[in-house]
Amino acid sequence: MSFSRRNFLIATGVAAAAGSVLTACSSGDSSGGSSGGKQEAAKAQTTTVKIGTAEDSKGPAPEVSGAKKGGKVYLLNDDDFSHLDPQRVYYAWNSLAVIVINRALTGYKIADDGSQTLVGDLATDTGTMKDGGKTWSFTLKDGVKWEDGSDVTVDDVRHGFERAFASYITEGAMYVQSWLTGSTDYRKSYSGPYSGKHLKSITTSGKTITFHLSEARPDFNYVVAMQTYAPTPVKHDTKQNYDKKPFSNGPYKVKSHDTDKSMVLVRNEHWDASTDPIRNAYPDEFDFSFGIEQLTAIDRLLADSGNDQYAVSWRTIPQERVQKAQTDAKDRIFQGLSSGVSLYWINTTRITDKDVREAIIKAWPTAAIRQLQGGSVRGDYATGVMSPLVAGYKSQDVWGKLKNPAGDPAAAKKILEKAGKTGAKVVYAYQQDPTQAKIKVVVENALKAAGFDVVSKGIDSTTWYDQTGKIANPYDIYWGGWSSDWPTGYSVFQPLFDSKAIADGGSNYSHLKDPAVDAAIKAATAETDNDKANAMWAALDKQVTETGAFIPDVYMRRLYLHGSKLGNVKMDPNFDGCMLYKLYVKA
Repeated sequence: MSFSRRNFLIATGVAAAAGSVLTACSSGDSSGGSSGGKQEAAKAQTTTVKIGTAEDSKGPAPEVSGAKKGGKVYLLNDDDFSHLDPQRVYYAWNSLAVIVINRALTGYKIADDGSQTLVGDLATDTGTMKDGGKTWSFTLKDGVKWEDGSDVTVDDVRHGFERAFASYITEGAMYVQSWLTGSTDYRKSYSGPYSGKHLKSITTSGKTITFHLSEARPDFNYVVAMQTYAPTPVKHDTKQNYDKKPFSNGPYKVKSHDTDKSMVLVRNEHWDASTDPIRNAYPDEFDFSFGIEQLTAIDRLLADSGNDQYAVSWRTIPQERVQKAQTDAKDRIFQGLSSGVSLYWINTTRITDKDVREAIIKAWPTAAIRQLQGGSVRGDYATGVMSPLVAGYKSQDVWGKLKNPAGDPAAAKKILEKAGKTGAKVVYAYQQDPTQAKIKVVVENALKAAGFDVVSKGIDSTTWYDQTGKIANPYDIYWGGWSSDWPTGYSVFQPLFDSKAIADGGSNYSHLKDPAVDAAIKAATAETDNDKANAMWAALDKQVTETGAFIPDVYMRRLYLHGSKLGNVKMDPNFDGCMLYKLYVKA
């Protein structure tokens, strides 16, 4: 999803694009010059995602070497979680906490090397597909309990999907609701379960729940891993108040939650590890403290004293502490490639000439921009819009940016001259903050050297997406970012490049309307063979890059810190933060 809604700018708004939130070290060149920045790190950390078997879906999760049960972990947060009600969870930082409270039909078993296997979490396997992906069935495991010891039933699973239609649920994902009704305006067809009616497109029999979708969704088993579609117990649904204290079927439950101050998670004694292939759950307790500024939290972790030896940063290390952390606490840094991709959109309704778009891309000073945002800590140079963490990713370099990330205004100038477009006017929109003001200068210089007439316009970061999201916006080039909602290509390419997504407030920010791209999206969406579909999405990454609808910037990186008394602290590749269920407290 767009960073403004989901994954990367979780608490910092658009400001992260301005460098106020920076990330981990790359193996590429940190100087920002043309000699470095090749994709060694991105290639090394490319995530493989496979579909698991029923055997893979059995618990318990593989043990972590040297880990032991017990102890208390402290989490240092600037903000409280906006939602804990699963149907209202969409932001990644909410999901990081909720994943130890709620289990979904499917989920991701993450290996030590970062590879992922989609497995049945509540379900015995990853589902049975029929009708080319229009019908999906899942059977629940035995022995999965709520925190009061009652069974998690198919009625509870159905209730989770149905209550996502309720009028007060406005924050979660909306994919499945549309597919179950055949309409994006899904509440006209169904208003939720509180009237006593069930959705006709969901049926149950024994321990099996079946979804009858309005369109083929071969990757539906990935979609139902989202926390939005976790179950809510029928008997304990307190509607709007459920957000304050959700009922648990995971390894931890909410003991207390003082809004904006603290939250304590303790063990759910009715969680059975033998049913869970994903979560280890070593600590006895997680204590969250809210209202701790990012810089304060990192300074406390660097000092590493008292309870902070057992603490984890919930936010990334700020730029001004990266070097100190790498020097003084290198062995306590955990990091990884983010699921977010940073790029610059080219407005194709205003710049209709592909030669002009190519000249912009050729001239673009990617290396200088990255350097102004922290160098290699910003991320690895991107070549497309598909993250290396998305299944099927394939490295490609349509514009030669890996060979020359500094840009080539001279080559761009020749393209303009040949096209008879020398002196073409371009309007560059930028966010009004000190870092972006510096970036504006290097962008202007590069484009002017290529022969463009450049006009720069500043926008307040709080209204960034409101203004750039308009079809009739007056800008030619503007920053953007994206992160997939699940690790297949659909939630990258359909929202960003399907011509049907061109609308005010829509997600086709480049306004690309290309019949060949539309056809490729449709074909890849309908492909039921996962390997073939992944290859089609990778080919589409190259195809959309060739349209010149965007300028690849970087595959984002994340850098975090933990105390010395914690072990196996790792980043969740799907949510860009700490995997609570994998770490342990040292003796």
